[in-house]
Amino acid sequence: MTLQQTHIPRKRFGQNFLVDRNVIEKIVRAFNPHAGEHIVEIGPGKGALTTPLLTIAKHLYVIELDRDLLPSLENQCRDIGKLKIYQSDVLKFDFNQIETPPHQLRIIGNLPYNISTPLLFHLLKYIDCIKDMHFMLQKEVVDRLAAKPGTAEYGRLSVMIQFHCNVEPLFSVGPRSFQPPPKVESTVARFIPLKQEHRPPVNQAQFANIVKQAFSHRRKTLRNNLKTLLREEQILNCEIDPNIRAEYLDINAFIRLANALDNNI
Repeated sequence: MTLQQTHIPRKRFGQNFLVDRNVIEKIVRAFNPHAGEHIVEIGPGKGALTTPLLTIAKHLYVIELDRDLLPSLENQCRDIGKLKIYQSDVLKFDFNQIETPPHQLRIIGNLPYNISTPLLFHLLKYIDCIKDMHFMLQKEVVDRLAAKPGTAEYGRLSVMIQFHCNVEPLFSVGPRSFQPPPKVESTVARFIPLKQEHRPPVNQAQFANIVKQAFSHRRKTLRNNLKTLLREEQILNCEIDPNIRAEYLDINAFIRLANALDNNI
């Protein structure tokens, strides 16, 4: 009896296994793996992506929390290539333990929806090790990640991720491509980290603080949301109207506010 028949998806792990062969092939083509690359798959599950990735790359790192999935995964990959398995909670995983040259780690995964946002923030800690990331995410989350200023979807998540990465939605995937089917639509997205020299200089802790506070009450103005951090005069000195809401600011505006806070001007 196969794992497909015996393993019951676990809700606490957010398991929705990808089973649509056409979608699997489309993801692999978009990712475009090559032999010799440092590729990490998050949440390999039953190996839907693992097998074609390993067939091409010949060496693959995978991070899987559910230890019950590992024997079958090892067995099906034994004759394909070298599979290095980390049985770990990815939210606590230190990606620095995978030794690679700078900006060379390629990461892919069908992410559990219940951890996708905290996982993205966790990965930002290792952004200088990463070449690119390709993830299957809830469509609503990708819409927020790729949102532009002035839209309803634009918020803290949009700003924080786009400060570090270019976000490109690639294609949508329906619930029937999974087992069990999720109750939401999914989207595959590509994330290309910006190199350090292409990121404007800013104290990142202050930047994160400003963004968090600016979006703390979406319907309130910057004057109200930032009153504990910046005076109205300081906001004006950044060439920003204190009476507008955070959703209308682009990333450069948030950087100016963060620098004002950092310099206490």
